Amino acid sequence: MTTYSARPVEASVLKELCSADDAGRETVPVTDEEGGAPLRCCLRRSRPGERIALVAYAPLRRWAAETGVDPGAYDEQGPVFVHAGECTGFEGGNLPFTQARRVLRRYSADGRILGGRLVESGFEKALREAFDDPAVALVHVRAVEYGCFLYEVRRL
Repeated sequence: MTTYSARPVEASVLKELCSADDAGRETVPVTDEEGGAPLRCCLRRSRPGERIALVAYAPLRRWAAETGVDPGAYDEQGPVFVHAGECTGFEGGNLPFTQARRVLRRYSADGRILGGRLVESGFEKALREAFDDPAVALVHVRAVEYGCFLYEVRRL
């Protein structure tokens, strides 16, 4: 059985993003009055009154730099919410943000897209099936409505 884990934006990356995002823009913190924003640093929804920021994030670019591959044309950046300062991080446990329609985008070890799948129910089963393919190195979980990156899943 393949085991895998959800990976939030790491603390060192969050620190970078709190100054400037992956598009080179200065980060502008705001107080989230309503709460409910999907935070990528701790993989939970924001609470009313928390300081957060909407930043451009390039998940495949960062993974490629870490693994020494070239993401080529698949390099992209998009908007994500993060805490505007220190974060306690992901507490682990169940996979987050699985109660809505999601897209699972599979990538190979050389950073190429192997395919995608719309998941309307049975999220964990669909994720297991993605990792049944030995060519899959990581999976990006994305929101359907805006296409936003939610988090990355890697084999353990």
